[in-house]
Amino acid sequence: QVQLVESGGGLVQPGGSLRLSCAASGIIFSNCAMGWYRQAPGKQRDLVATITNAGRPNYADSVKGRFTISRDNAKNTVYLQMNSLKPEDTAVYICSTTWRARNYWGQGTQVTVSS
Repeated sequence: QVQLVESGGGLVQPGGSLRLSCAASGIIFSNCAMGWYRQAPGKQRDLVATITNAGRPNYADSVKGRFTISRDNAKNTVYLQMNSLKPEDTAVYICSTTWRARNYWGQGTQVTVSS
């Protein structure tokens, strides 16, 4: 079965950095576009960044210049490097992909930006 497992979240001060990882299984990873979303309490789930199977990234305006999405096809893993973090980046970050016409989501990893 398809599994997406995120890791790397935590508590960080404003201006700090974190790197999230999402390990995928049950799919042909190199064929799949991957995405990171985030959801804050009481708010809708928003797209943060995507990366095509060819490695082309796309970012939400709110994270451009601060976040970098990348992938390692040998490790079936997608990463989200987050720099210059702000309190408004606080959310559960969730990995996603589409495989055989179905959307799959990880369980998420909490990122809290606070002093």
